[in-house]
Amino acid sequence: MKKGIIALVIIAIAAIVVFLAVTGCLYTVAENEYACVFRFSKIVETDDTPGLHFKLPFIDTTVKFPKTTLLYDIPPSEVLTADKKTMTVDCYILWEITDPVVFYQTLGTIEDAKARLNNFTYTSLKNLMGRLEQNDIINEDDASERNDIYANIKTEVDDIVDTYGINVIDIKIKRFDLPEDNAQAVYARMISDRNQIAEKYIADGDYEASIIKNNVDKQVNIIVSNAEAEAARLVAEGESEYMKMLAEAYNTDDKKNFYEFMAGIDALKASLADGEKTVIIGADSKLGQLLTNN
Repeated sequence: MKKGIIALVIIAIAAIVVFLAVTGCLYTVAENEYACVFRFSKIVETDDTPGLHFKLPFIDTTVKFPKTTLLYDIPPSEVLTADKKTMTVDCYILWEITDPVVFYQTLGTIEDAKARLNNFTYTSLKNLMGRLEQNDIINEDDASERNDIYANIKTEVDDIVDTYGINVIDIKIKRFDLPEDNAQAVYARMISDRNQIAEKYIADGDYEASIIKNNVDKQVNIIVSNAEAEAARLVAEGESEYMKMLAEAYNTDDKKNFYEFMAGIDALKASLADGEKTVIIGADSKLGQLLTNN
């Protein structure tokens, strides 16, 4: 009986050892990670192929690092511009591990990598902003023109961290903030600048308006003068035509007598226009002479 129990215990122990040996010699690698195999504190193998892999049980250990693009949101920090103005910069980094062996040997952990990225990025920002004035950063220019700032910082940091098995994909500045003690002074300066621009626009507008008004007044005077000259010419032509017609009307005695007769008839009609039926005409008057044929 005792021998049977002992045999069962031995079998159980052997099964456990076999299980541990089998599981200890296998490890998996996901699609988004690197796996480094350590043997006596040294890296003997690096795998990034997804699937099941083998290692020596009880001797080899594995450490895994992400293979994907990593985002590190850097805490806001203050920098000094070339004109000695303090600004708070908030930015983030997109980075990746390109050589897990070098990464482990130089940094070891993701947190250590973030600390280095933080220091290098802040140093690059401080150096770059130290060459720019605040007006070069805070303005109404096209935002795309500030992409050079990002590119310079990214290139500088990437060159440094390349020795750590890291690649910086991109660095973007989320915002530039003014410290509270400088904000009001900057806002006052910006308001003053905008007021000066507005006053210049108003002055330019008044000047343009005076030019337009003077041109309109000039055109009006020219048009009125031309119209008055044309009217005078038409009046003179009308008077000339009228005198010509009179001259033609009196150029013979018959025409003269007929014209005078018709003028007298018109005068007589005008006298009877108000319903008067009696007209007293002097015998010595021109109309009387015409009516009596004297």
